[in-house]
Amino acid sequence: MTSDQNLMLYAKLAGFRLVVLANSFRCDTSFLHELHHRLIEGLEAAIDRIRTIMELEHRLLVGTDDEFTAFQLEGETEILGRFVVNLLDELEIDHDTHEYRINDGGWINALAADYCGVEIDYPVLVSLTEQEFGSLAPIIKNIVRETGIPVRAARALAKWELARAEPPF
Repeated sequence: MTSDQNLMLYAKLAGFRLVVLANSFRCDTSFLHELHHRLIEGLEAAIDRIRTIMELEHRLLVGTDDEFTAFQLEGETEILGRFVVNLLDELEIDHDTHEYRINDGGWINALAADYCGVEIDYPVLVSLTEQEFGSLAPIIKNIVRETGIPVRAARALAKWELARAEPPF
């Protein structure tokens, strides 16, 4: 991305942060308030990435330590390209060891063995509905459309928990 594109993305993210902050005052439940808070944190993290990229571009233009700065800029740009805002649970599965963890917690073994055999039971991610998002749903759609940064909100549930419908907060 060019410097102008980075500046435009910075402005869009900062604007969306203000919109989410203003919208958070209308929250009816602690669950919605928590979603707003996590979205604001995610937008701030993206803003910090853009700020870092713009600083590195500036260093390249000035000409200080070109090789290292170019390497750093490449890495920061790659990280921003993979950046995702997670509002609820993040599930990481290690298929080699049959373990998983939720939200960077401890690793949990997904293997269960009994006289019938071995079963591997990983949790699944279940996305929130538009009703659960409330007034945040159109804002999130606009953030994704305008910035290209994905916003994910899903709960990690065991297969037997899939029938449960109430929010975790």
